[in-house]
Amino acid sequence: MDRVKILNNNKVLKIVSILILGSLLLTISAKIKIPFYPVPMTMQTFVVIFLGLAFGSKLATATVGLYLIEGLIGLPVFSNSPEKGVGLVYFTGPTMGYLIGFLFTAYFAGYLNFKTNFLIIFSKLVFVVSFIYIFGLIWLGILIGWDKPILQLGAYPFLYAELFKILILTLVAKKIINLKNFI
Repeated sequence: MDRVKILNNNKVLKIVSILILGSLLLTISAKIKIPFYPVPMTMQTFVVIFLGLAFGSKLATATVGLYLIEGLIGLPVFSNSPEKGVGLVYFTGPTMGYLIGFLFTAYFAGYLNFKTNFLIIFSKLVFVVSFIYIFGLIWLGILIGWDKPILQLGAYPFLYAELFKILILTLVAKKIINLKNFI
């Protein structure tokens, strides 16, 4: 009986540790800007997908959820915060749709089977990351108006960086998936 209790406590400790470290990793990935063309790149989408691949749909979605809650309550976890605001004010700005898309991306990155060949993994990762852009562009259109060049503002500047991150993840996806064994 004591052995079962210890094992359960260890699993809870691992899960809580992953949640906290994952949200911290997301925060760090939002703050570091890497020079890239045509706009600087953050590694948030990379980390969101990484979390899904490494820890599965439930834990990755919970981690992204924790990150979003941290931002909503005013912690400066998002990219360009606190410079451009914190909390609900920042969250409901132009990036809200993208941030909500993180939840779906994390879920599907953890849900889909990535133990296949390069092209299929690449295609699935493109599908997974598309949720970020679908939600992001919908919210951007609602916020600034559909008469504005939504794709030119909210997608095109980021596509090269996204392709770069997806290629890296495609190459290492099978290795990342092995992290699930540690939970």
